[in-house]
Amino acid sequence: MPKVKAFKATRPSRDKISLVASRPYESYTKAEREARLDHNPFSFLHIVNPGYKYRKEISGRKAFSLVKNRFEEFKEEGSFINEKKPCIYLHQIVLRNTLKFTGFIACCHAEDYKNNQIKIHEDTIQSKVNLFSEYLKTVKFNADPVLITYPNHKGLDELANAKIKERPEYEFTTTSRETHYLWLIDDDESIQKIEAEFEAMPTFYLADGHHRFSSSFQLADKMAKENPNHTGDEDYNFVMSYLIPESQLKILEFNRLIKDLNGLSKEEFLIQLDENFRIENRGQHYYKPTQKHHFSMYLDGEFYSLYLRKKNLNFTDALAALDAQILYHFVLQPILGIQDLRNNERIAYAQGQKEMAYVKGNVDIEKFQVGFGMFPCAIEEIKTIADQGLKMPPKTTYILPKLRSGVTIHEF
Repeated sequence: MPKVKAFKATRPSRDKISLVASRPYESYTKAEREARLDHNPFSFLHIVNPGYKYRKEISGRKAFSLVKNRFEEFKEEGSFINEKKPCIYLHQIVLRNTLKFTGFIACCHAEDYKNNQIKIHEDTIQSKVNLFSEYLKTVKFNADPVLITYPNHKGLDELANAKIKERPEYEFTTTSRETHYLWLIDDDESIQKIEAEFEAMPTFYLADGHHRFSSSFQLADKMAKENPNHTGDEDYNFVMSYLIPESQLKILEFNRLIKDLNGLSKEEFLIQLDENFRIENRGQHYYKPTQKHHFSMYLDGEFYSLYLRKKNLNFTDALAALDAQILYHFVLQPILGIQDLRNNERIAYAQGQKEMAYVKGNVDIEKFQVGFGMFPCAIEEIKTIADQGLKMPPKTTYILPKLRSGVTIHEF
């Protein structure tokens, strides 16, 4: 059964939390990042962008030891505090007063990733795993929980609802209009109950953070081999995780943008699409798919609906039935000549919050020639693919919530 345990977080002091917490580094544009670095000396971005202190861009392995230095400086200056006893943290995120996510921040055992008790649905790139594993070994902390989902659980819901009635340790709102709340669960009885309830579950599903978890497992495996007294309980064996009921996940799609039609004319392209899709030209009428196996397409100033033909609905497995795989199998690979979805520069992805209007805008300015809109997949599809040991194509799901860096930090 998956193992979950409390941990002693390093975290911002109450008066600094709204200043420290940041989005992941890569989610900012260069201008946004520089504005925060220029005007907020407490931003976690200063830690993960250590060269800013010298007005020099430093990345890759050269930056790792400097990241560690910046982190130690933040602690020395009192921006971070160390928890006195192990806790489990209840974290609630409210997006624009419409979406609400409530989950537990705790540590999951890296070995459960190897044993398939934490199931995955995405492939990882080994070079990225290796690099991030080196990073973790140098800095010896993790500031971004992976996102793990579990079946709805009445007992855990009741415990969370009771805790929410208390005053939170943190309450802050971001410029993205996200309000974050954090409660400390530090009494032994509640911790033991939460750990026991989680450990009674047969499996978890990793919703987001596949590279981070894989890197943490790789590091744990290496450190275990280097430690003659390894027991499995050392901090390096555990991965900070945000555990959330599966009914609370918000799963959005990634739309596709293609730079050219692979040498085909518009008419030739439509004729080839007609082999496997019912096509309707919707002109200027904005179209977004409303069910599985339906796609939207924007081409030459017009919207189209594409419905997969009934002859193609006999699927061999859960991956073959996935819309992202269908688009790849029937369009991207055979017609547009895109084999490698990760590295081909002719394809780009736009997460679903940007809608088809973003796709239309990029095609209209001729940055791309055609765009495809997807219907988001369901949690059941993710779980089935994970259960069957299959892997989704890259950029199939954009899953909310996205956590802020630096709210809780796991040192090891």
